[in-house]
Amino acid sequence: MRGVCSAPVADWSFLTNHARVLMCIAHDPGIRLRDIASTLDITERTAYGIVTDLTKSGYVVKEKDGRRNRYQIQAHLPLGEPITRERTIGEVLDLLLDTNTRQRRRGKRG
Repeated sequence: MRGVCSAPVADWSFLTNHARVLMCIAHDPGIRLRDIASTLDITERTAYGIVTDLTKSGYVVKEKDGRRNRYQIQAHLPLGEPITRERTIGEVLDLLLDTNTRQRRRGKRG
């Protein structure tokens, strides 16, 4: 076990890009695709594809707000993975993000 803490950082992530995009949207529902791409070091085309996937599967609702989009996460929906079906998107986001921030955002939506 000696030296484990000094090991180099892995070139991979525990979270998929879909989960990372969902976290960006949870943090800022008005975030632009350009900003998602920049934050996650992915292309805008990839960010667009992921947001499209999340929208088509019902996890995110996209609404026009002037010339921009606003996103609303459907936090009540269950995860689609067999091992975690009993958990909702909101429960997972609460674990990954600052819970106080999420509660303030929920309060703003009504």
